[in-house]
Amino acid sequence: MSQSPLSASVNDTRAAPASTARPGWLREPLLHFLVLGAILFGVDHCLVSRADDPRTIVVGASVDAEAKQLFKASRGRDPNAEELAALRRVWLDNEVLYREGLILQMDKGDSAIRERVIFKALSVVDANTKLPPVTDDVLRQWFDARRAKYDEPPRFDFQEAVLSGDASEAGIRAFVDKLNAGTPGEAEAGLRVFKGRPRSNVEQSYGPEFAKALEAAAPQAWLALKSKDGWRAVRLAQMTPAKPAVFEVLRNVVQQDWTDATMAEQRSAAVRGLMGKYKVIFEGDAK
Repeated sequence: MSQSPLSASVNDTRAAPASTARPGWLREPLLHFLVLGAILFGVDHCLVSRADDPRTIVVGASVDAEAKQLFKASRGRDPNAEELAALRRVWLDNEVLYREGLILQMDKGDSAIRERVIFKALSVVDANTKLPPVTDDVLRQWFDARRAKYDEPPRFDFQEAVLSGDASEAGIRAFVDKLNAGTPGEAEAGLRVFKGRPRSNVEQSYGPEFAKALEAAAPQAWLALKSKDGWRAVRLAQMTPAKPAVFEVLRNVVQQDWTDATMAEQRSAAVRGLMGKYKVIFEGDAK
């Protein structure tokens, strides 16, 4: 069927392969205390710590307020309970490193810039962190346990006819019938073209039921599919099946990922050990 009744308005480029995509920050160990702390928190430690007791750390309401504000500014929503707890842990880790840096007088000659003191203290932690030996068996186990990260997902090339008029189920089904019959579509409809969309992206944008229906669809036929935001007129062009990753091909990538995560875990454990020297008090509802 000709697409002339519809004007192509959006062209989405192919998403990055799963083997190179970085997961969300909550799904990884704490890789960079300094970077996360600088991005997530601008709260001065004097506002939330007891100056009269250097061994007591008070996580006050200002920490939560700053975390919620910056999280919402970057993600467009408030953090949930799990995310807020993770943000508090990041701040607390940085506060411990900052206190340790002050004890070691790492602020001398450095204008007492908080991030630099944290970085210096973290450098001391890193100097005492050693990677365990790694073998191909260890890397294969790591690879197999995280296959979802490395396997190439199924990808979809599809089109969506965006109707500016009646977008109800009945309206979309009537519009789809016209398109499949070759009847000229409505002038106000635009055509959105998606290329190489991974299934996870389709699920995020339209919902899992939509992705499941699209995967089962016959190519080149217009369908009325229900998404999480309402009914859509879509046509599957082609689907590229999932492709399992090959360890031998990705060995270097897997080893680098393993190295980053293992170092981060050891770094986190070392900072947690330092935290035992301090008394931590959560004010209000902060826990």
